[in-house]
This record gives sequence, structure tokens and C-alpha cells, in this order.
Amino acid sequence: MSVSTHGLRVRRGPQAVRATVELFSSMRFAIALLTIICIASIIGTVLKQHEPLGNYVNQFGPFWAQVFRAARLDTIYSAWWFLLILLFLVISTSLCIARNTPHILKDLRTFKEGIRAQSLKAFGQRAEAALDAAPQAEAQRIGRMLSGGGWKVKLQHRTQEGQSQGWMVAARAGGAHKLGYIAAHGAIVLICVGGLFDGDLVVRAQTWFNGKSVYTGGGLIADVAPEHRLSPANPTFRGNILVPEGGRSSVAILNQADGVLLQDLPFSIELKKFIVDYYSTGMPKLFASEVVLHDRATGEQVPARIEVNHPASYKGVEIYQSSFDDGGSGVKLNAVPMAMGVKPFEIDGTIGSSAEIDAGGSKLTLEYVALRVINVENFADGGPLSSGADVRKVDLRSDIESRLGAANKTNKPKTLRNIGPSFGYKLRDAAGQAREYQNYMVPVDTGDGQPVFLLGVRERPEEPFRYLRVPSDDQGSMAGFTRMRRALADPGLRARAVERYVARATDPKRPELAAQLRVSAARALDLFAGAERAKNDAVSQGGWQAIAEFMEANVPEAERERAGTVLVRILNDVLFEVLNLSRESAGLAALPSDSASQAFLTQAVLAISDAHFYPAPVALMMTDFKQVQASVFQVARAPGKNVVYLGCLLLIVGIFSMLYVRERRLWVWLTPREPMADPPGGAGGSQATMAFSVNRRTMDTDREFDNLKDKLLAIKKETAS
Repeated sequence: MSVSTHGLRVRRGPQAVRATVELFSSMRFAIALLTIICIASIIGTVLKQHEPLGNYVNQFGPFWAQVFRAARLDTIYSAWWFLLILLFLVISTSLCIARNTPHILKDLRTFKEGIRAQSLKAFGQRAEAALDAAPQAEAQRIGRMLSGGGWKVKLQHRTQEGQSQGWMVAARAGGAHKLGYIAAHGAIVLICVGGLFDGDLVVRAQTWFNGKSVYTGGGLIADVAPEHRLSPANPTFRGNILVPEGGRSSVAILNQADGVLLQDLPFSIELKKFIVDYYSTGMPKLFASEVVLHDRATGEQVPARIEVNHPASYKGVEIYQSSFDDGGSGVKLNAVPMAMGVKPFEIDGTIGSSAEIDAGGSKLTLEYVALRVINVENFADGGPLSSGADVRKVDLRSDIESRLGAANKTNKPKTLRNIGPSFGYKLRDAAGQAREYQNYMVPVDTGDGQPVFLLGVRERPEEPFRYLRVPSDDQGSMAGFTRMRRALADPGLRARAVERYVARATDPKRPELAAQLRVSAARALDLFAGAERAKNDAVSQGGWQAIAEFMEANVPEAERERAGTVLVRILNDVLFEVLNLSRESAGLAALPSDSASQAFLTQAVLAISDAHFYPAPVALMMTDFKQVQASVFQVARAPGKNVVYLGCLLLIVGIFSMLYVRERRLWVWLTPREPMADPPGGAGGSQATMAFSVNRRTMDTDREFDNLKDKLLAIKKETAS
């Protein structure tokens, strides 16, 4: 019996109904549905699910983001069309089983003993032999031997007009092959039913028929109305719950395509302690939560430890360690002025909250985004904090050899180092536009010997951070940089710095050179400080960009290189005087003219120049923090998983049965031999014709047939017909 691919053919009823039933029950339709589900699952694996719309806009653009939302590709496994396909697949596969199972069961009970004797000669694998005993005795002997070998046997005595024609021995084995078809298709039904039951179908049904609705607002969970909450007796759900250290929560969030639903749990989760361990790369290698589960009905307290891949279970709800987050850490910030006219101030806040600040007349909203205690960065050449390649160190031969050999070999070894805590925040203006900032708490030595504070900024989430490197002074703070900026903005201090430089750099006997140098130094310092513009339409407000614009506007191109070298040297010397004047005004000793002072001055000058392009009036530096961890748990009640497990078991059994179990049938036709064929003194004998059939021919088929011929008919391989 071969399984047909056409559908169930209904003989009665309207033509449209009959055509629909035949379509739904056809194997081709079921395979098409399976193909669509596989394609959708691939999309759901590649495309992150249940992300905010803004994330898709940033990654794919507004057009494709709207396409994904309209087609529900961001929530494939709960999309109406995906659930509908699953439902159709259940119906189609069930009809396929209903159509073919009676034929399979009937075929398993059929030995086909009524086959014509003449038809046996048409089989590809057949043999004939003369046996010594009578047909009845030989039939019984062959039947016993086959039964002992695991075959199911049926004997048939054929007569005609009262005369014995002979005996037919019909045997079959490997019936599990056809049962594998039923098991595999039944497994598909069970897996789909379990998936439908454990998916969003039950939750959606409550929004359709039970008066529940999706919540799209904000505010406290306790203030959400009952129509947006699901009962603790909800038979199936899957949601997330965030619990800070020392806190308790009993409400899970179920993300929906257009909002959320709140799932009340029959217990509350109290997080006693969150444990996280890291690899040397800074990636977490262990999440663990010490929790206490409080039964809301009886008050019972059950301690538990939840780790990744080691969930806890209580009252039919599985609690998984999903990730971790900030639980409301407190931070203390110092606002460092980055624009003229802004005064420093201090502010305290909590991660996840926001506050209004006034920075030099600019009204901004400060959003506390993240606190990261550990930041491991790669400081090797080519790392994110490296300054690029030195062409003098390029070795083509070693570069090629570094790429040869084992697959784990790399030409870019990593130098990993923890550079301490960082604070991430957003500053949002009155128009609602926001930039994201990430500032490190402690200075970092990036490899040139001068520690710097890293002040990161980016316009969009998909962009990398761009860092302003502010040098750390001899006290390990940014005070030296801020003092120098304030001194540079003071016209009086700039004039004193020029006079000190001129007195040190010129001969008192040549006043005409001193006057000329004074004018050049004062002009360069004013341009760098932003007190003077190179031209009316200049873009820059100071720094090296202003010097470059001045050179382009006033110096012929052929003389720019020489004039620029002289001007840079003059400006660096004057800025060194500005630095020492700023220290003297703070009661500190002047810096000596050594390599350490020059390294600080070089980085400070670069930072002052780049600070003109810093997009905020202040940089918020973290001075202290109190970390509060939070665990993110996934809570799920999934009674359909046992159905899915059963379906997976049946699928394995069915596939192995269909692939590795061969259905075999054997017929032996025994007739009396002619008297003249008997040996002298013989008591009569039998003439045997044997035929062998298998559903899938393999190399073992010929070997098995040869063994059967040898055992049943005593025919060796070389004498086979």
C-alpha cells in the first residue's frame, strides 16, 4: 500500500465544500503549509522579536519598520496569520491521518495470501526448488521457521473441484514502517496543538471574548485597571518580571503587538541577592538569583536559587533567569562646564528617572539611562580605543603569515582591560531631541602615558560613541583642564600670558621684535580662545579649526606650511603660560617644562579645541554611586509543553520507523511434484516457488533473500535462479 498525495474525496455535498475538503486533506497542501511555517520561523529567528518600534526604525529605516509592523514580522509567533497557518496545518494533517489510517490498518491485517501463483514469477526476487516432503508438511515447516524469525504467517490451502492444488505460505514483517507514518503525522498535530495552546491564542481569546484589553499607557502597575489584567488562574502565559534587590513583585508583563497585558501571579518573588560573574572579556558568564517565593493565598515562603538553564517551579509556573538590569542605582554627578558662561553644579539621581536642569540658561531634561560598573575594552592596535595604524610598522610577510594556520588564529591579538565604571545618560532639549552620552568615572591611560577622561556622545543608538579625551591633572581630576579653560576665557589672563611669553622669548635689547611677537601671539591666542573670528562667516568658534581658517584666509598657500609651523610653536608656548597662570590663581605651583607637563599640555590643548564641538553645555561626571541590581525573570505557565514533548517523541519514533524499518512480504507456493519426478522409492515431494517483496531495496535486501532461500528452500546463493 502506498500513501496517496491526493485529498479526501467526498462524494456528496456542494462542489465548493468537496473541493475544500480535498484541498485541506491533501499532502501537497500540508507540505506547502509546513514550508511557509519554516520560512516564517527563519524570519523570526533572524529578526529580533518584540523590540520597540524605534529600534526597527534605527536599524532598517522608517519604511521597512512600518512594513514589519504591518505584517507582524516583529511578533511572528503571535501573529494572527501564523496562528491561522498552524490551525490549518492541524486540520490538514488530521484529515491526512483520517484518510490514510484505515487503509494502513487494513493493510497491516492483510497477508495477501490470495495472490495468483502465476504472478510470483513476475517478481524480481524469486526462487524455485524441489522439496522432499508433501506440500502440507513443507508449508507447516516453512511457517514455523518464519514465525520463529519474527514474521507473521498465514497458510492457505487451495483446492479446485475437491482436489488439492497446493499450499500458499504468506508472511509479512516490518509493519512498524506504516505505523511510523501515523506516528510522524500525529506528532505534527500534537506539536502544533501544543504550540497553539502555549502561544498567545488563549491570551488573545480573553481579549476577544472575556472583556480584556491591551494597555497602552504608562504609570504605576498598581494603578492599571482590571480590564488590562489577567487572572492568576490563566491556563497559559509567558511574560517578564523585573525584581530589584530587596524588592518584591507579583505582576508579569505580557508584551503584545500594540501594548501590554498584566499577568497577576499566584505568588510574589522577592529578590534577596543577585549574583553575576564575568569572563576576562567583560561578558557575563553567570547569572544567579537568590529568591524567596511568597504564596499569596497561604503566606508560605519558599526559598529558591534561579540560574540560567536552571529554573524554579512553583504552582505550575516556571521561573527562568532571563537577564539582569539596573534596579534603581543612585548616582552623584558633577556638572563640568563645556560652554562659556556655565557654572558647575552637583546633582543626585536614580537610574531610570529624569530631572530638569538649567545649564547656562538652557533648559534640558536629564534622563538617567545606565550605570555600568565594569567596562572591559580592547587596547590592542585596531581596538575601539586605538588611534589607528602606524605605516612604519606594517610588515606584509608577517601580516600574511598571521592569517595562515588554524582557524582560531588571529592577526589582531586583544589586550583587554577594565577601565572602571561609566554613567550613561540622555540630554533632551525643549523640542524633544535627545543625544546620548557615556562618561567614564576614572581616567584611562590609552597608551600614550597621559591618563584621560573619556566623554562619549552619539546622535543615534545605532552609531558608535565618539569620545572627547580630557586629560587628568596631577590630582587625578579634570580640575586642571577646567581651570585652563576659564583662564583662556579671561582677557586679562590672556594678556598676562602673552607678556610672560614675550619676556621669555625675546631679547630686551630688541623691542621692535618684542612688539611684533606680542601682536602675533595675542592674535593667535584670541583666535584659539574664540575671542576673535578669522572671518565673519567662520564656522569654528575657536580651537585649531579657527587657526586653520585664519591661515586659509590670510596666508598665501605657498607660505602656509612654514607660517603654520611657526604659529603652532608660538601658540603652544603661550598656552603653557596660560596653564601656569591658571595654576597660580588656584594657589598651585607652576609646572616645570618637562615631558610630563608637555604631555598634559598637548592633550589639554587638543581637548580645549575639540570642546568647541561638544554638543552640550555641561558634561556630567559621576563622582559616587550606589549600585542596586535587578533580575529579569521570565515566568511561564505552559501546560502544552507536555503535549509538545509527546509529539517530539512520536516524531522521532515515526521518522526512525519510516527510515530504518523495511516492510517485507514473502510468498511460498507449494504444489505436489509429478510422480515421474520422484526419485525411485520416494514418497512424493513438493515443488516450491518463492517470491520476495520489499518497500525499499537496499544492500541488505539481497543478503536477506539469500538467507531465506538457504533456510527455507535449502538453495545456496550460487544455485539461485
